Amino acid sequence: MKIRRVVTGQTDSGKSIFVSDEQMESPTLAMLPGFEFHRMWGSDTPPSLPADGKAPAFPGYFPPADGYRFGFFTLPPNTVRRAENMDVPSALAEMQAKLPGLADVMEPDYPGMHTTDTVDFDVIVSGETWLELDDGAQVFLKAGDCVVQNGTRHVWHNRSAAPCVIAVCLLGARRGS
Repeated sequence: MKIRRVVTGQTDSGKSIFVSDEQMESPTLAMLPGFEFHRMWGSDTPPSLPADGKAPAFPGYFPPADGYRFGFFTLPPNTVRRAENMDVPSALAEMQAKLPGLADVMEPDYPGMHTTDTVDFDVIVSGETWLELDDGAQVFLKAGDCVVQNGTRHVWHNRSAAPCVIAVCLLGARRGS
């Protein structure tokens, strides 16, 4: 899936301008066919304005404290059955190479289960999914539903026959002791 990203900015004189308009592609992961991770925008530091609209550096998949990320991810159909037959070490190695930092939070003994030091704002754009927490509690989500994920251990399951697209905004947070 390609997603169009339009970016605005300001000139030195303060005039609002369109800086870019492009189709963004997702890296493909051979070990995870159908999964897509669109990294649209982000920074490792808080934003400041005015901005020229040039993309800041955001090398890691997840932001550090005070950083942020915006993107989309797609869960292919029947992710539960896919996980049962997965070569987890190979999938994590490929993920680390193409999406630095994502594999670091994944639990090898429970594919997809992860915890991050972020507050996530998730909106189901299309399809449906189940969100499971560490104690096995689950909630069913469909297009238009949203989740505020407060640094909790969780995994997404798409048990349907159609892809599920989720828009995400991740805010880096500090975890207390």
